[in-house]
Amino acid sequence: MDSTDLTPLERRIWQAFPRGAAVDVRRDAREDPATVRGTERTVRAEVIRTLLLGGASEPGEAPALRVAGARITGVLDLQHAEIRHPIRLTSCHFRGALELDGAQIRLLDLSGSCLPALAATSLRVDGALRLTNCRAAGGVQLSNAQVSGGIFLDHAHVGTGDGWALQLDHASVGAGIRAPGLVALGGVSLSTAHVEGAVDLEDAHLRNANGDALDAARLAVGTVLNAGGLIAEGRVRLTGARVAGWISFIEAELSNPGGVALGISSCEATQLTLRDARPVTGDVRMQYAGFKVIEAAPQVWPARVRLEGLTYEALAPRLPAADRLALLDRDADGFVPHSYEQLTASYRRVGDDADARTVQLAQQRRRRATLSWYGKLWGYLQDAAVGYGFRPTRAGGWLLALLIMGSVAYGTHEPPPVEQGKGPEFIAPVYTLDLLLPIIDFGQQRAFAPTGVHQWVSYLLIAVGWVLATTVVAGITRTLSRP
Repeated sequence: MDSTDLTPLERRIWQAFPRGAAVDVRRDAREDPATVRGTERTVRAEVIRTLLLGGASEPGEAPALRVAGARITGVLDLQHAEIRHPIRLTSCHFRGALELDGAQIRLLDLSGSCLPALAATSLRVDGALRLTNCRAAGGVQLSNAQVSGGIFLDHAHVGTGDGWALQLDHASVGAGIRAPGLVALGGVSLSTAHVEGAVDLEDAHLRNANGDALDAARLAVGTVLNAGGLIAEGRVRLTGARVAGWISFIEAELSNPGGVALGISSCEATQLTLRDARPVTGDVRMQYAGFKVIEAAPQVWPARVRLEGLTYEALAPRLPAADRLALLDRDADGFVPHSYEQLTASYRRVGDDADARTVQLAQQRRRRATLSWYGKLWGYLQDAAVGYGFRPTRAGGWLLALLIMGSVAYGTHEPPPVEQGKGPEFIAPVYTLDLLLPIIDFGQQRAFAPTGVHQWVSYLLIAVGWVLATTVVAGITRTLSRP
């Protein structure tokens, strides 16, 4: 390009490039780049493209493009270009799109800039990609990008509400993705991305009410996924994600009325925390996910959940079983035995056998509702008698009450002996025990034969004794066979 065709500002940039010198034409560091006007601050995109692809260098200097506060006109097309110099176009106003599909760049810094869109599918960056405080109404497309350093989206504003606002699906990022305070009007996709460091979405606001606010299905994260304080309007999808550390939704607000607010099925992480989060609006799906610890207060969970196959070692905070059981009743799949077994095991790991038995009793009662009428009847008998074996002291109470009743009945109306002058002396309490306990024989039942109403009382005591014995044996068997 002939230097005579350059404007004064373009000439300054041209002369500064070989030395990596900065050209800052901002009047105030706090000015809004979208308000930049005037030809004296305007740079043509074709000039920047020519400079980057064939600009001169000086011996002993490191060429770099460093411009702040300029108004860049035209489309800056660097598709499939190999650029060996750092690019820093900060606080600039791009009038046309920035196209970097398939480009290879050493470093790209667009911090504070305003541009219609960034198209950078399959972009390769050897260093960092900085979009801090950047605005891209048309969205940022970084699908299949490879960034050796980190991606910085601190307080960036992307999208207009239609379609995807930020696409990082299938991307590979070395140092991590930092996006605290990100505002995305449209979906954010991290699907199948691989991030060696952390993903930080703290205090981000993602809005895509008609679809995925965050699609992180099959995302792989080397350390942590921090979404503390996240506001998500639309589905948050972490299906099949793998996070080496913890997933945090501390103080988050997840909302997708009438749909799935949090889909975390088949996800794996050390810890999932929703501490101090707002109650989730929409369904939660956690089938076949696995965590060592799940931290969430009962009131966080919505009216519908899916928990089939969910595994965990502990729940926090430590709460009585009664406070946790309500969640299992909300499972959209109905009675899921595995969910009760997991909750039982979590209490048993911390030595809380009483709460473990409470969960097991609740499991049997929930299972009873799925049985036929005669199965339900037998279930009610086991429940009333010994609490399905998890309330063994009830059997003692029943036996004591029946023993007193029988002792009074037969103590006031002694039954006649089967053979006069033979057999043991009649003792009402022992006779009653002989009727109640089907295995033990004190010799009283065979020696005396009540008549009338008292004969029917004896039949009742024998029947109740068998029921109690059977339910006790069933309960003991269930207790001994527990994991």
